[in-house]
Amino acid sequence: MTTLLVPHRFNGPPRSGNGGWVAGALAARLPGQSMGRAVTVTLRQPPPLETPMPLTATANGATISHDGGLVAEASYAEHAPTAVAPAPAREAAEAEASYPGHRTHPFPGCFVCGPARRPGDGLRIFPGAVGTDRVAATWTPYESTVPVTWAALDCTGGWSSDLEGRPSVLGRITVEVHRLPRTSERYVVVGEQRRLDGRKTFTAATLYGPGDEVVATAEHVWIAIDPEDFR
Repeated sequence: MTTLLVPHRFNGPPRSGNGGWVAGALAARLPGQSMGRAVTVTLRQPPPLETPMPLTATANGATISHDGGLVAEASYAEHAPTAVAPAPAREAAEAEASYPGHRTHPFPGCFVCGPARRPGDGLRIFPGAVGTDRVAATWTPYESTVPVTWAALDCTGGWSSDLEGRPSVLGRITVEVHRLPRTSERYVVVGEQRRLDGRKTFTAATLYGPGDEVVATAEHVWIAIDPEDFR
């Protein structure tokens, strides 16, 4: 029996894993080559921390479970995500000062976008507005793995929506990684809100390297929640 464990460091809400990191960790376990192929991961319940979750291969991908319940399922996607238009690095850096999470954050200890995380511990990606329904931030990785790359694409999409007034958690993410980012190289992450449908928010995010190279891109579905249920 193969298992997947989410170390506490990779939390999103205080008691569960960051959705992007968990999804990337599951995608990295798919048979075959997940690099260069789009993978969709659907999260069914908050992934527990520091708990070995049984991982099961399926006809189309893999699942992880906890206490007999499905936590997440992954499969190769039929269509690749559509990239978000790039933003200049200077504009993205300036936008970080207006990051709404500096004022109000549903989960300030989030591995990706939590302002309470220390440099070198969390990713500290702080996307600010670069136009209507668009946000951007710069990011210089200190480690480069598939789960960390997925995580970097996660919260940037979420902050393109109104996470202050409409707190949400990741429900589904589709990612295509063309290559892993290089450590100590500066990147730009751009997010975009695409539409709302009831409790669901549809967003996208793209990680750009030098010369506006598309390193990885994602599309997400977020579900509006009460943050108190996750604390």
